Amino acid sequence: MSTKLRTMKWLIRREMWEHKGMLVWTPAVIAGLIFALVLVSIVLGHGVGFHPQINGTVINQVTIEGKMRTQIVAGLAQAYLASAMPVLMVLSLIIFFYCLGALHDERRDRSLLFWKSLPVSDLQTVLSKVLLALVVAPLITIGIGVLLSLVILVAACLVLLSHGTNLFGALLMTPELYLSPLRLVGLLPVYILWALPSVGWLLLVSSLARSKVFLWAVGVPVISALLLTWADKVLQLGIDSPWFATQVSMRALLSVIPGSWLLFDNIGPHLADKTDMANTIFNSAWGSLTGVRVWPGALAGAAMIAASVWVRRRHEEA
Repeated sequence: MSTKLRTMKWLIRREMWEHKGMLVWTPAVIAGLIFALVLVSIVLGHGVGFHPQINGTVINQVTIEGKMRTQIVAGLAQAYLASAMPVLMVLSLIIFFYCLGALHDERRDRSLLFWKSLPVSDLQTVLSKVLLALVVAPLITIGIGVLLSLVILVAACLVLLSHGTNLFGALLMTPELYLSPLRLVGLLPVYILWALPSVGWLLLVSSLARSKVFLWAVGVPVISALLLTWADKVLQLGIDSPWFATQVSMRALLSVIPGSWLLFDNIGPHLADKTDMANTIFNSAWGSLTGVRVWPGALAGAAMIAASVWVRRRHEEA
């Protein structure tokens, strides 16, 4: 392994040590709460009782077979990752606040001089933070989300088994059970490109703002959109203010949300009548890269990351 790769690995480990609570424990706690809610619902469901009757006789065992069994297995295999959606939504908040403090905190706690004394360039330091935000954090969250979904799927199958229907064998033989997590990981490159504007903007603000970082990060895009809309209405400038609000202001703030391409690329309506929703979402996500909206934002994000490196390089300890 080359020296640069070893240095980058060490820098990412350092970021993990400093932000382990945010990057690991936050999604883990959310996943634990979701599982606890599911467990309570299962227990309460058993308390209510599932006791079908035929001619007044209670039947405790019901075996589902035929077409209905096939549909249940297919539905579980395709949709079991839906239980991970709350965990994946938390990812956007994790990345947002991590990037917001990534370059500001080292100036606030006056540790910048120490890190600059090490044989590590500003480019390597900033890129390690970008990699943590766009690669490491999503992979950690995906892993926790997939684990949560599998545990809930097992719990659901155990409930069905307690009533006489064993779906374990059929599920294990279903390709979708294994393809769904792979599709989720396969969306990571798409997510990286769409999230670059937000990551770049937040890092730039983090490197520039002396205080009130959140207000600067949110206030500048929002106020700019409002002022442009006002100027267009009052002065009749002929500016496409809705486009600016959506493709500039909102993308600077909301691109870190998983699936943001559904909002910014207007591909959501085309998914309405599809039967294989998981495969359709995967294909449409990669199809968004053939459009023109993703690339200007990605280039702008890369430019703002480069500007963050430049600003950090010229920072002096106050």
